[in-house]
Amino acid sequence: MSSDLLSVPCVLMRGGTSKGPFFLADDLPADPALRDAFLLDVMGSGHPLQIDGIGGGNPLSSKVAIVGRASRADADVDYLFAQVRVDQRVVDTTPNCGNMLAAVAPFAIEAGLVQARHPQTQVRIHNVNTGKVVVATVQTPGGRVKYRGDTVIAGAPGAGSPISLAFLDAAGTRTGRLLPTGHASERIDGVDASCVDCAMPMVLVPAQALGLRGDEAPARLDADAALLRRLEKIRIEAGHRMGIADAAERVIPKPVLLSPPMHGGTLQVRYFMPQRCHSALAITGAVGIATACATEGTVAQAMLRERDLAKPITLEHPSGTLEVRLERTAAGDAIASVVRTARRLLEGRVFTSLVPECGAASM
Repeated sequence: MSSDLLSVPCVLMRGGTSKGPFFLADDLPADPALRDAFLLDVMGSGHPLQIDGIGGGNPLSSKVAIVGRASRADADVDYLFAQVRVDQRVVDTTPNCGNMLAAVAPFAIEAGLVQARHPQTQVRIHNVNTGKVVVATVQTPGGRVKYRGDTVIAGAPGAGSPISLAFLDAAGTRTGRLLPTGHASERIDGVDASCVDCAMPMVLVPAQALGLRGDEAPARLDADAALLRRLEKIRIEAGHRMGIADAAERVIPKPVLLSPPMHGGTLQVRYFMPQRCHSALAITGAVGIATACATEGTVAQAMLRERDLAKPITLEHPSGTLEVRLERTAAGDAIASVVRTARRLLEGRVFTSLVPECGAASM
């Protein structure tokens, strides 16, 4: 087919409660500026509907995974996550995304980067954004990725095959410390808050301190302009204290509202991305919140009705619940594990209007 548009191989996948295109690193420009220009073009960013691209007009469906051969000996593959803004032409590669992470191992196996084994395959994933390693366990009976199954996760319809994600040494992903400010709890803009960096830099705030019950629907919170302004003020100040000087231009730290559970869980959570409330809960956020529950002096631990952390930590969110299991290694490090599902949705080539000089070798 003759066309003045260039194309790149692409697989659209759902990972957990997120969705986005997956690319092989070798198919994209090596230069970060050219790579980001390509991502903005193919996603259609700068328009609220991303009408001229494949983005879904929502932060949960404007995400990109770039997967390649491992750059370190203790991993099987590299995974770079990119949060592509919807109505702004901005690509942010500072955070990780645990939901998209759920689809990395199946993608890597089917792309030939990892050899599948029977009946399951472990894939050690080096998250380039944070420098941390996550171990994914995928069901591969007969050496083939299994997507169908009976595992149900809140926030995604239907059921699928379980994918276990174990976050190794997740503390200090951005700042190098679990408690970057040196305090488990501190006053920020007149409220008690905890600045935590574990899988994702976050600032945890009791919902009641902002005049909320904590069970409000995301749409109601998104419509509260005064609340969003207050959260942004807290977020930027928290970022400054955590050493994230450009927090105003980044999506980290994430602001998180916590409140006592209403359905038998451990805590109730409202997680922001950061200007919109998540319809469910980010996996990286869940790992960080669970770790905060096990950290003396945090606002999360102060809310716990019981401190038996041998049990799974169940976090109630707008779409249901999410369980996190915490284990301690012999060295005292915490390993957080979650179960997700993923699905391969579409494969083919995505087209870009960029000139060839901005493209990859396969364009």
